[in-house]
Amino acid sequence: MLSAIGRQLHSTQRLVQMRSLRNVNEVIEERATFGDRLADAVARFGGSWRFIIAFGMVLAVYTAIQVSLKGHAWDPYPFILLNLILSMLAAIQAPVIMMSQNRQDAKDRTRGELDYDVNRRAEMEIRALSQKVNELADRLDDLRDDLRAKS
Repeated sequence: MLSAIGRQLHSTQRLVQMRSLRNVNEVIEERATFGDRLADAVARFGGSWRFIIAFGMVLAVYTAIQVSLKGHAWDPYPFILLNLILSMLAAIQAPVIMMSQNRQDAKDRTRGELDYDVNRRAEMEIRALSQKVNELADRLDDLRDDLRAKS
């Protein structure tokens, strides 16, 4: 009986390990399209200090060039062309970042579903093992009662 419980426990452990070894990131990447990966890359770069520093430097250089050219500047102060470019960049970057956030939400949902599935299977196996342990305890009680009756 104990060997049967041991086999059941090992099969339960293997099942839980197989389910828990599924990497959510790999599951999501299998389903990812080129656009999804591009959105993640843009969001990763657009939300980094490298982007902020590089973009700040580009703005500073652009502004310095325009100010130094004075009357010959193609975009004199108040830098209307620069404002247009920044608006277009924001208009494109915002939806791309939202797409990346949607993918992160999908990852979280998938992670939750996999966790729920593992927990549900583990609970079923724990219940089955608990029932078997209770049966063993009952049998041991019966054996103890038989031994007492014989003595």
